[in-house]
Amino acid sequence: MRRIYEPPEPDDGLRVLVDRLWPRGLAKDAVRVDEWPKELTPSSELRTWYHGGGSYEEFRSRYEQELEAPRAAELLDHLRESARKGTVTLLTASRKTEESHAHVLAELVAG
Repeated sequence: MRRIYEPPEPDDGLRVLVDRLWPRGLAKDAVRVDEWPKELTPSSELRTWYHGGGSYEEFRSRYEQELEAPRAAELLDHLRESARKGTVTLLTASRKTEESHAHVLAELVAG
């Protein structure tokens, strides 16, 4: 897991943007992103609730429930399969990566 504002590294493998919105200030052609599965990201409602002062523990629980939806579960399985085959780097614009949806995804992909 890395912030998307950091330059790509040779050992990043598959680079997957896991934010629903494109990061501010970055041109799409200036950043190497291999996949951008928007359906894997938290819903707008959940993201707004969390940034409005919701607890990380409750956010995590609600987000894990959202990831049980068929399309999200399919995309999560795809990430897991990609990780079994090689390196996958989850990219996010989040400043506090340890308390973000990207951290939840990284843990779920790692198993």
